Amino acid sequence: MECTVKYSTSQGGQVMHATRTAKTAARKPEGAREPEGTSDRRPRTRGGFLLLGGVQMTLIFTLAALAVPLPRIGAEFRLDRADLILLSAAYGLTFAGLLLLGGRLADRFGGRRTLTAGLVVFGAASAAAPLAPGYEALLAARFGQGVGAALVAPAAMAVLRALFPAPAAYGRAMATWGGLSVLGATAGNLLSGVISAASSWRGTFAVPVAVTLAALLLAPRLLPATPPGAVRTLDPPGAGRTLDLPGALLATAGITLASFGLVLTDAHPWGSAPVLVPLLTGLALLAAFAAVERRTADPLLPPDFLRDGRRLLGLAAIGLTAAGTATVFVLLSLALQEGRGWSALLTSAAFVPFAVALLGSGRLAGPLIGRFGPGRVTGAGLGAAAAGLALLAATGFDGSIPYAYGLLPGLLLLPAGGALSFAGAAVLATDGVPAHRAGLAGGVLNTAMELGPTVLFAALLTLGGDAVSLAAAAVLFTALAVTTIRTK
Repeated sequence: MECTVKYSTSQGGQVMHATRTAKTAARKPEGAREPEGTSDRRPRTRGGFLLLGGVQMTLIFTLAALAVPLPRIGAEFRLDRADLILLSAAYGLTFAGLLLLGGRLADRFGGRRTLTAGLVVFGAASAAAPLAPGYEALLAARFGQGVGAALVAPAAMAVLRALFPAPAAYGRAMATWGGLSVLGATAGNLLSGVISAASSWRGTFAVPVAVTLAALLLAPRLLPATPPGAVRTLDPPGAGRTLDLPGALLATAGITLASFGLVLTDAHPWGSAPVLVPLLTGLALLAAFAAVERRTADPLLPPDFLRDGRRLLGLAAIGLTAAGTATVFVLLSLALQEGRGWSALLTSAAFVPFAVALLGSGRLAGPLIGRFGPGRVTGAGLGAAAAGLALLAATGFDGSIPYAYGLLPGLLLLPAGGALSFAGAAVLATDGVPAHRAGLAGGVLNTAMELGPTVLFAALLTLGGDAVSLAAAAVLFTALAVTTIRTK
């Protein structure tokens, strides 16, 4: 029997494609059957992508779902502002803090297995949240949701890599995947207002429960099995066999504490103990994490993974775009309800054009990336989003200007640019990542998406009024757009 091995190279890494040709004497005998389950277990690519995309959108939907009904929760449980801030941030704190460990678990034990485990945790916490009799139980459920999401998000990307093994097909899939998160955040802001107005804030948790149950039922049929410890050709022998528990503990504690300190800047001064103690402790732990990773044979976050300049630009664009859209959602939701006296339902309706522009731009992102490349599309998207932020800063908070002139232009430009930015940046951040690091890539990408709003939102709010915050965000978007377009 002859064996012909062909190699093809993609940017940033090698992909080996093996084809075997057999002589006539070695052909399969007539009537011979393939091994049981080979044909009927082939992944259904379209259905699998829709399932994974729905799960990813739900994770971000859950992050944003309490933004609009938060005042109702505060009134029911008699919470002060600090309690509301912690309740809103609890999901994101554990989500961001555990993502790097979740990515390593997906690479170590297999994407689909880790995805299933994460869905069980996420679904159980989502089911417990609407049954919470008080603040403490609801807070614990939100923390639990974040733990499950930290397992699900990187595992979903590991399964996505197995679903699209060809580099070109994977790049096209990532171009679409990049826009799903901002679409999920938009859906969270829209639907949470509608659901809470029609019934109760508890009804918003029906969405993650329903999606989790559907995913658990359909995953064995639609998603490929990703074996633990995938074959490695680029890493040193033994890489990926350990979990780097010291690094995992330092990264998780450091990210969580630093993020918690930043979250509290909304209720406490920067120089106060409630902010400085967790913030400085978290930064110290992250510095220790960096030192440990340089000396560990099999680090949780290999240093070479972040040495690619295009990948760093992609991660920066993801974090900045997530921060910009999240800042607009929060500031405008408060301004419309508290400043103009709009209802939660009317506030959600104000973002409908945002969702429409997001969908339309997201459909164009893939073809544009194929024609102009991810760098140019990311830069163009950041530029358009910067223009939208500048318009909202100039006219969005002036109640004397009608919605059609004061808010609508910015609410169309920002999502149109954000969808292109997310799509192009997702391709930049994952370009050339080998299959055995797909979980790591998913953990890093989602960490950037979670930390961006936490870090930048806290920083932007210290600059002064709401309009000043959006204007500063527009400047950052413009600077990154120019850098991305100039980078080859």
